[in-house]
Amino acid sequence: MKTKPNLSMLALVSFIEAFTVARIFTIVYPAAALHIGGFRIHHFWYGIALIVIGGWLGISVESERISRVAAILFGSGGGLLVDEVGLLLTLSAPAYWEEFTYTFVIVLLTVVSMLILLFRYSKVISAEFTQFLRSNASLYIGIFLAAISAAFILTNNLIIRTASSVTTLVAVIFILVYFAHRIRGKR
Repeated sequence: MKTKPNLSMLALVSFIEAFTVARIFTIVYPAAALHIGGFRIHHFWYGIALIVIGGWLGISVESERISRVAAILFGSGGGLLVDEVGLLLTLSAPAYWEEFTYTFVIVLLTVVSMLILLFRYSKVISAEFTQFLRSNASLYIGIFLAAISAAFILTNNLIIRTASSVTTLVAVIFILVYFAHRIRGKR
């Protein structure tokens, strides 16, 4: 029986990075958002979609490469979702902005949990990331960049839309480089 690679650290790192990007984004550009038909679409919806897609891929496809992609999508979606916990719990925008403590506690808990995992599973993590970097790093990095940058591409802020579009383009290039390398390798 083939075992799946240890994906928890890949998902955790994706979670932390997505949460950090979303938190910085909402602090620096609080008014930038996607508006459709008078509704403001918060990025937790995009996070939920990424969690669903990552979870579905993780349980329905037997492939180490797809399992890693699923972990990246799942972790990234979780980061986007957790960033909006204040809004989801209170259902009001002011609570979303007012508490520095909320952000501090989340970051502190994230760092502590990451340190615990790093110390507890340092050998497994080292082996996992070594394998990750040797095999398909450009594919996984490209998927992470595409997943995160696409979340902000349809905002009403031109600077963010441009930066997200450029990042998405870079992500697509990473993914294309991966596939071009694989095609050349099969010849």
